[in-house]
Amino acid sequence: MAYVPRLKQEYKERVIDALKGEFGYKNVMQVPKLQKIVVSRGVGAAVADKKLIDYALDELTTITGQRAIATMSKKDVAAFKLRKGMPIGAKVTLRGEKMYEFLDRLVTTALPRVRDFQGIRATGFDGRGNYNLGVTEQIIFPEMNIDKINRINGMDITFVTTAGTDKEAKSLLTELGLPFKKN
Repeated sequence: MAYVPRLKQEYKERVIDALKGEFGYKNVMQVPKLQKIVVSRGVGAAVADKKLIDYALDELTTITGQRAIATMSKKDVAAFKLRKGMPIGAKVTLRGEKMYEFLDRLVTTALPRVRDFQGIRATGFDGRGNYNLGVTEQIIFPEMNIDKINRINGMDITFVTTAGTDKEAKSLLTELGLPFKKN
């Protein structure tokens, strides 16, 4: 029997039925699902020091378990001494089983390690069913060795869903275990 991530199994067994009951979907294909998770980090200081991009790539690769790629600048900005095509950030796009594994680790181990954690804010929805979450420190992930970190940096995590509205997306993410703050 092939390995199936815990959250993917839970989605198939419990979440689909819960969302069908809540929103009255007639078909399983109407139920929203998580398409991908994008973990990205901007490294503005990389204009002066090229090694910072390598550190960011290594850290994102360690955290997600998938190789990160460098993002390039699209324009010249003289005020920042930035040229078109210079590496200025790093990102990883997770899909399938790695996506569910990362979400499971984020919900069960990383977010509870945040100091004074009350839950994540529900204001990060974009109106089309996608959710953005900012993490201020990469050391909340247990994969990171605190001795090898040269600088504390944050990152952005984007959850892309097939939901049409923010309400559907919030219900989906809540069922998958994201701890939203109670109003």
